[in-house]
Amino acid sequence: MAEKRKRGTIIRPRAFLLGFVLAVLICALTPFNNAYRNATPLGGGYFPLAPFYVLFWLTLITALSGKFFKAEKLLTGTELIFTWGLMVLVSGIAYTGFARTFFINLTAPFYFSSVENQWAQVFEPLLPRDLFPRSPAAIELLYNGITGGRDMGWLELAAKVPWHAWILPFLSWGFFICIAYFLILCLIHMVSRQAMENERMNFPLLILPRMIQKAVDNQSVSGFFTNPYLILGMSLPVCLHLLNGLHFYFPSFPQINTLVLAGPYFPRQGIFAGFVKLKLYFYPAFIGFAFLASKQVSFSFWFFFILGAFLTGILSIAGLSFPASELGTTFGPTLALPEETQMIGAFIVFALFLAWLARFHFKEMVKNAFDFNPQNPHPEQVGDKIAFWGTAFGFTALTVWFLFHGVGLAQSVLLIFFFILFTMVATRVVCQGGVTYFTLNVAPLDAINTIFGLRIFSGLGMVLAGVSQKVMFVDLRESVAPSILHLLRITRRVRGQGAVACSIFLVMGICLMVSAMAMILLCYKYGIRELQLDWATRTTVSMYNNIFPLIEHGVEQGNSIRIFTVAGALVMAVLVICYHRFYWWPLHPIGYLMVYSSAMRILWVSFFLGWLFNTLCMRYGGISFFRRMRLFFVGLIMGDFLMGGTWAMIGMFTETGYQVLPN
Repeated sequence: MAEKRKRGTIIRPRAFLLGFVLAVLICALTPFNNAYRNATPLGGGYFPLAPFYVLFWLTLITALSGKFFKAEKLLTGTELIFTWGLMVLVSGIAYTGFARTFFINLTAPFYFSSVENQWAQVFEPLLPRDLFPRSPAAIELLYNGITGGRDMGWLELAAKVPWHAWILPFLSWGFFICIAYFLILCLIHMVSRQAMENERMNFPLLILPRMIQKAVDNQSVSGFFTNPYLILGMSLPVCLHLLNGLHFYFPSFPQINTLVLAGPYFPRQGIFAGFVKLKLYFYPAFIGFAFLASKQVSFSFWFFFILGAFLTGILSIAGLSFPASELGTTFGPTLALPEETQMIGAFIVFALFLAWLARFHFKEMVKNAFDFNPQNPHPEQVGDKIAFWGTAFGFTALTVWFLFHGVGLAQSVLLIFFFILFTMVATRVVCQGGVTYFTLNVAPLDAINTIFGLRIFSGLGMVLAGVSQKVMFVDLRESVAPSILHLLRITRRVRGQGAVACSIFLVMGICLMVSAMAMILLCYKYGIRELQLDWATRTTVSMYNNIFPLIEHGVEQGNSIRIFTVAGALVMAVLVICYHRFYWWPLHPIGYLMVYSSAMRILWVSFFLGWLFNTLCMRYGGISFFRRMRLFFVGLIMGDFLMGGTWAMIGMFTETGYQVLPN
């Protein structure tokens, strides 16, 4: 047994094939389900609906096949969660992580151009022809749909799509995205051992899948799913969403409200001014995830959110409120107030802290990378060497891509550096905090603007910086980076790490193409104007509106922005020092990073309740009671996602769908 554990487990080809097929299926169906049906999202976040729904039924099928047939086990526990991990990885690509905004990004400057906004005169001469489609007819049909397209079959529709207008943009942006995926994969591999072995980081989002893995491998699936605490936990969201789902389709049924608008109960002036838009969302699954996270993390999330709301009121009382015009031009998805730019300094300092923690790991990795004649190299050394040189290649290739399209060398390097910095910090927040739904409020370009100013970019450089950021590095609620780290954690003790890494990259590349095809067919069938793409359209048009004054007038930020940025850096510096030096320190730095994230407006109640129940269980019930209650909160997660999957399937056959989880 010891020898087997040392050699590691094996993932058989059937698991690779099954994960690939299911991942492709999710990418093909997600745009239709999300953008047309507006049903509960199949993908989305870092614990998406469809992959877990499939994992649940695959687990039952595997257990039943092992009980009734004496043949080799259909799938092992490791193979099951590896299949789940592949589906999670690509579910974001199918929508907000790529497909949701990609075609609007490339066509907005043409379709929304008007005499009033003068986009045609400013943008069109700057846009490279190999990156943007130049066929007015193809763009018009994308937004309005092909005539009679609704009544066509998918194959007939595909024959009518003006593919000639998209070949060059597909190839050029496909190269950019694939290299970015490769760079992220190598970077995550570089930091994974530091997180898993040196820091022994908790992965709250993997607790439930690993419970299922253990139950399958120990042949105790029936005992796991019949646990009374688990059943009780599952029954609450099942009853909740059964009632609310029936109300959605048949209004005569009563419903249980899961959203309370608390803002009207607070005055608009004074210390509570920051609470006027407060909402209380109740999602059982998110309460379960918060319970599974460490108390320090879950406490920090809701504590800093409340503290940030109080800060707005305190600044107002002190006469230190600054107008939104101080922000100048911004690219953050939800950046609205000058004080929110604290996160620029906070992100940078936290990234430096992570690098400092990993200094010995990086030193060893660099030493191994330049040791070209090792004696009997350890597999981890080989992996580290490949990851190091892969990162160097990916960074260089992206730099060359920007240079080829007319962006200066220094600007290209700066862009890629901040893209990576924000992505890596977001990965830590998601994986360590158990955050299923993460959003940025400040964008990488906001950091560059505050520190260096955006005058360093030419007009072309500014456009490409904004569009490339929008394509890959700003809508991080469905980034591939955290899912890659989760996959590497799942396969940590699996033999054939090279095959695992290659399969991850291959699945991402193929699903990128499938998602693009699925979305473009959907758009030409119904037209973007008829789909549920208002958010994607609004944020993309806003991006071009923000770029326009930078090119024409060079709008700058107010001095208060730099003050808040420095303040954010100082606060984060104090937090990381106290967190690192004092074992009793109750606040985790990643809580501060989520203060102004729009995701926390949805999640803060869940983290408060999860922290509260976690604390009460440990204080008054002890570790044994905590372990039993953990199954109750796991049941909350399972019940929410099972009902979400069931209603999503119903929504595929109806005109509209009941949403269990936030979109």
